[in-house]
Amino acid sequence: MKYSKALFIGMMALVVLYSCVPTREIRDEETALPEQYQNQSTDTVNTALVQWKEFFQDPYLVTLIDSALVKNQELNIMLQRVDMAKNKIQAKKGEYLPFVNIQAGAEVDKVGEYTRNGAVEKNLEVKEGEEFPEPLTNYMVGAFATWELDVWKKLRNEKKAAVYEYLSSVEGKNFMITSLVAEIADSYYELMALDNQLAIIDQNLEIQQNALRMVKLQKEAARATELAVKRFQAEVMKNQSHKYEIQQQIVETENKLNFLLGRSPQHIDRTSDSFIDAPIDAISAGVPSQLLQNRPDVRQAEYELAAAKLDTKAAKANFYPQFTIKAGLGLEAFDVKYLTTTPESVLYSAIGDMVAPLINRNAIKAQYKNATDRQLQAVYEYEKTILNAYIEVANQLSNIDNLKKSYELKDGQVQALTESIELSTRLFQSARVEYIEVLLAQREALESRMELVETKKDQLLAQVNMYRALGGGWN
Repeated sequence: MKYSKALFIGMMALVVLYSCVPTREIRDEETALPEQYQNQSTDTVNTALVQWKEFFQDPYLVTLIDSALVKNQELNIMLQRVDMAKNKIQAKKGEYLPFVNIQAGAEVDKVGEYTRNGAVEKNLEVKEGEEFPEPLTNYMVGAFATWELDVWKKLRNEKKAAVYEYLSSVEGKNFMITSLVAEIADSYYELMALDNQLAIIDQNLEIQQNALRMVKLQKEAARATELAVKRFQAEVMKNQSHKYEIQQQIVETENKLNFLLGRSPQHIDRTSDSFIDAPIDAISAGVPSQLLQNRPDVRQAEYELAAAKLDTKAAKANFYPQFTIKAGLGLEAFDVKYLTTTPESVLYSAIGDMVAPLINRNAIKAQYKNATDRQLQAVYEYEKTILNAYIEVANQLSNIDNLKKSYELKDGQVQALTESIELSTRLFQSARVEYIEVLLAQREALESRMELVETKKDQLLAQVNMYRALGGGWN
């Protein structure tokens, strides 16, 4: 079938009309796809479904990622947030169940004799011939229960909202893992690119130093001037200075990786020698609708949307009457020896309450409006997340294609300029070109080789970014 149409933008436009329902319930619409998607395979094979240990073939990189998933501090902080969200489910679940508490107490009370209570106690007897003790003590032990009847499903909706918030936090953790895997791979490839650039500068310095010696000899033979010698010396010093800049970048990139791995600065093992020949594997983008299942940030926004809808329902229930049942059963007596005397010392109670807001409901109205606003906010956040995911994939598809063409051209440029160094040197020795031609040939060859390494790095980063944009790296 042709992969010429998708229902992607239409999905987002209909979110509000469908009252914040999950994404899988939103219908499709006829929407033309960008050219980047139209050029892709029409099947549903998706690179995002490949586990990161299979996607990355470099054993050193796999080891780094594996270590970061255990020791990275930000990820461990996120795991605690997930656990806190899980605990909130347990708390909300307990709110719509009866609360039963055990209570025990002891008190002593002395009232004035010339008061109503004092006069009554003075003339009362516990038993015939036995007056009330003074001061009067009291001992009590019992169990008391409170239960709010969830008639309007307020408490159950709050519990379901907590479940969605927990699921959202899990997807947030997955999205962090995706970003962490991509960031480590980016830094690792950048480190290898810097190693290759450093090697290129060393090779070029050797060529330039040989050229400098040649110019000095020609000056002694009166075939070159002091100006040519100084220009070649300046070029050598320039590249030596650039070498130290790259060495500093290597140190910083290594320490960035060490920070992501949650460890102190140390050497990063890597295979930089094979960097320029690293294969660029084909990426299968699948179909746009798969982003809804594969990308954790899209699913996170979806769960937040569902939670916001339930929060609005719970806030609306505050306008309705609240029903509560209270009951208690225990023993109470003014003397411990009478505490177990039944049924005289038995106490019990049963109360049913109904409370409904009547006047000055401004606080409830404000709470409901805030819940409604948060629901609309979640809708817009969901739309933004989907649109961002779609654009990221489209950009990376185009980027991969253009980088491939760019690399092929720059590779040819490097070969031509590398040959021009030897050619210009021979011509200079035979006095057929000026020394400036040799300098330009060396400089352009160096720049072209550095650019080729940068393009290779960009190709590898584009693969990583495409893998992340499709939703891979967290499973």
